[in-house]
Amino acid sequence: MGIKQVKVDVNELTIGMFVSGLDRPWSQTPFPLQGFYLRDLGEINQLKALCNYVFIDIEKGRGPIAANLKTIAPSAKKATTRERVSSFNETVAPLKIQRGLYREVEPLQREVKKARQLHQKVYGAVVEVMDQLEKNQFDALSLGETKRVASEMVDSVLRNPDAFTWLSRVQEKDEYTYSHAVRSSVWAILFGRHIGLPKRDLDVLAMGVLLKDVGKVMLDLALLSKAERTAEEEHLYETFVELGCEILRKTPGVEPRVISVVKTHCERLNGSGFPQGLSGDKIPLLGKIAGIVTFYDHVTNPRGSRHPIAPSKAVAKLYELRNIQFQEELVVEFIRAIGLYPTGTLVELSTGEVAVVVEQNFERRLKPRVIVVLDAYKQPLDEYLLLDLSEDDKRKQELLDSGKKSRYEIEKIEIARDLEPGSFDVDIASIRDHYLMKNEKKGLMALLSRLTTRT
Repeated sequence: MGIKQVKVDVNELTIGMFVSGLDRPWSQTPFPLQGFYLRDLGEINQLKALCNYVFIDIEKGRGPIAANLKTIAPSAKKATTRERVSSFNETVAPLKIQRGLYREVEPLQREVKKARQLHQKVYGAVVEVMDQLEKNQFDALSLGETKRVASEMVDSVLRNPDAFTWLSRVQEKDEYTYSHAVRSSVWAILFGRHIGLPKRDLDVLAMGVLLKDVGKVMLDLALLSKAERTAEEEHLYETFVELGCEILRKTPGVEPRVISVVKTHCERLNGSGFPQGLSGDKIPLLGKIAGIVTFYDHVTNPRGSRHPIAPSKAVAKLYELRNIQFQEELVVEFIRAIGLYPTGTLVELSTGEVAVVVEQNFERRLKPRVIVVLDAYKQPLDEYLLLDLSEDDKRKQELLDSGKKSRYEIEKIEIARDLEPGSFDVDIASIRDHYLMKNEKKGLMALLSRLTTRT
């Protein structure tokens, strides 16, 4: 069987996969075709009743990335022949992960108010640094404000990870390098929070990722914007890392670990990166993390592209490079950290309706809160509908367990797929504001109710 065939447990099937083989003869099943796309939950339920596992064709249909979020372990999947040839064979030290180190301590609607103001300060600090460098004001360069707001950003993400994610999703893209630095820093902190990095390390990581591209101010904009570079141009482009490190070495108050993040964020596990061609554990952990978040943000928000691509495609690209350019365990944990459907993602539900992910469920990453904005015919709803997929699933499962309903009477709502931003005329920022305002009003009404009761 070719490498495009993947064995998948029936509990990991999702809509959009192409089933190419079963664990029993096709003649023993009601399926008339030997190979078909999964188009609804009914077909998935039929397969669950008949089979323990199936084979899917990852070239024809959706791959098992979503399922991997539930069950994947760093050593659970054997590499294909192609991956073994391309992968990195040197042993790397396992991650020391502290799960549950940070707990949400601030409701989203409260934290987003602080995050909105802080986001502008972070963005402004990065812009100011870049402007000073572009004007060759090296002697006057001060990173005190950048260091302070980077630490404040870490604090905000630790209190509630969704708040800054929302703001990064809707930030204007007209100043690519600045926006990319801020977004990447958010991904880095989310990732570091997930694996339990100490606060001190998170501060260093945030500062390093915010400053990782400062050397680009020394290069021509045409070179930076060029889609395809010659070998000579690529060599010149790669000098931005050393240029940035040199600038930071001459800047008072920048600690060596921050410069290390800048210097190693373009290194790759198999030695194919730059500027030093480091491999394996010669790349420090914070540098490995910076490399992953940089890659992810470049893929989701490519320079010169009007719209970013769907997060699942970016995750798939990253997953393909596990144990090649990026440490496999880190890739898996990053996917777990951000989820397949980050806050602000446009998704299509199994009902055909279109929704926006508005808040994560960190225990069930495939079951976030969404706001339904388009009906099954892709027409705007008269009124937005808030749907907690996890609670909806729990309620329906209780009906099944109690025997009040059969599985044929209940259709659990799933996210069928994420959509390319811009697929429909949906204003993500207004959805965000609607959700946050609704929560704020609900909290205010609850407070007034309590005050009224007391009097």
